[in-house]
Amino acid sequence: MDRRKQLIVFLTPLFLSTLVLASAQDDSPPCDPILLARMAASCVGYLVEPPEECCQMVVAAVGLGGDPVPCLCRVVKEPDFPATRLNIDMILKMYPVCDGIRPRHSMSSPWASSLPGDLVRLVASRLLAGDLLDYVRFRAVCAPWRSSTASPRGRGVVEPRFHPRRWALLPEGHGLYPGHPKLHGCVRFVNLDTGAFVCVRIPLFDDHCVLDSYQGLLVLQRDHDTAIRLLHPFTGDLVDLPPLSTLLPQMRDLIGLRPARRKLPYLRSFSTAATFADGVVTVLLAFYDLHRVAVATSQDHQWTMPTWYYEISCRPFPHQGKLYVVHRFGTDFLSPKIFRIDTPLPGEELQPPKMIATTADKLRGPIFFVECDSEVLVIGYGGNLFSKMLVYKLADIVMERYIPVTGIGDKAIFIQAGTTLSVSAKALPTVVGDTITCFQPMEHYLALYHLSTGSWSPAMDQCSLRGTEPGPCSLIQHIFTCCSWRHRNKGLLLHWRKYGGRGGWLRWPVKGKLRQGA
Repeated sequence: MDRRKQLIVFLTPLFLSTLVLASAQDDSPPCDPILLARMAASCVGYLVEPPEECCQMVVAAVGLGGDPVPCLCRVVKEPDFPATRLNIDMILKMYPVCDGIRPRHSMSSPWASSLPGDLVRLVASRLLAGDLLDYVRFRAVCAPWRSSTASPRGRGVVEPRFHPRRWALLPEGHGLYPGHPKLHGCVRFVNLDTGAFVCVRIPLFDDHCVLDSYQGLLVLQRDHDTAIRLLHPFTGDLVDLPPLSTLLPQMRDLIGLRPARRKLPYLRSFSTAATFADGVVTVLLAFYDLHRVAVATSQDHQWTMPTWYYEISCRPFPHQGKLYVVHRFGTDFLSPKIFRIDTPLPGEELQPPKMIATTADKLRGPIFFVECDSEVLVIGYGGNLFSKMLVYKLADIVMERYIPVTGIGDKAIFIQAGTTLSVSAKALPTVVGDTITCFQPMEHYLALYHLSTGSWSPAMDQCSLRGTEPGPCSLIQHIFTCCSWRHRNKGLLLHWRKYGGRGGWLRWPVKGKLRQGA
């Protein structure tokens, strides 16, 4: 079900329940079935430019005038309504057009403006829990709805409820990196749950590059001074953090006596976690090439790097202001330990990693984390030949309940170089649900692991992935590349032979000296 239909399905019962009190005082008769028949005859097939007769029916159905119970709410309950082949969404879409055709109704107050403010805020909060853009569209319906709800602009970064959590910057391929002249300052984002695409103009990419993302916020580096900035791509809100160069004096014992320009590339590969309290943003960076972390707030002038190290076997996984890492002690290959690093609140001191769980002998590395339906899953291998993938809930492992997850429904998980994401197969064509997309560890091809059967199959045409020149790319390759910022921020798709599948830094087409390592 797409977002628009979800919105209507959710709003309709709320409106009906709210209007029960009014109906107790005004027992209006049901809308005339003749109205339904006329709507079917005059409106079906004319949803974009409805004729005058259709508009009369639409305006009547929406119920402008003095009726306290909108006729529309009664129309949809009529048994004959499904036979019209219309739905409530179609009627609401046609109404603004019809109102323009019939100006005599423009002086009347729409039914939406008469809804109680508490109800408007309740609906808005439910929408905001799902997708920010649904919330934005909801606020755009009318002035009373806008005045009853908080604007995301100015709060987009500092208030987590406004974060675009399930939106990802879409890699274009063909070398069209963010900021490429041919894109005219625009980039595209895809919603991993609904499959919706939006095009956003972000002029900052002229002198910024993307290093990471956190809850849909882009973690940018400003080229000339290495300042880190958190950008909300839809509201344009920015939070400034100290430059990466402030860490150089603290790295003397890490990389030796190298010049600054050769140390900075090691600081551009990190995972990000953050906390948001009282308008102050605290950001934790975990540098997986250095096995060190650094922390700073939006009020600081430099990053602070503690003296302790952390040992990892995969890229740290951020979730709700925490970083999760996996470590295998020496030869203890079959019992990886899971550690958590908490991002401190303002005024608190950053603490060393805390061990929260062990996988006992249930999982074999490499081990990955992924958020799927608001649940953190732990993924690893079983057996000696990497033939079987196993999935557990992190909450179960912490409680020492080792119950494998046997299916993830219509969700699909992508894993690349320690980075993971989950998407909805219902919304994204060619994506198969209840699968894990990754490189098959023994045979080295991009594969689907089917959780229901425990079998492997090719994820896509291998010529597109390994040929000397990229061929036509499926959506799977674009989504898979969303797991690799080192490809995505250069306008590349993951293409094994052309761009290199293992190790090394990819060459930047512009400003390479200022962005090396990203």
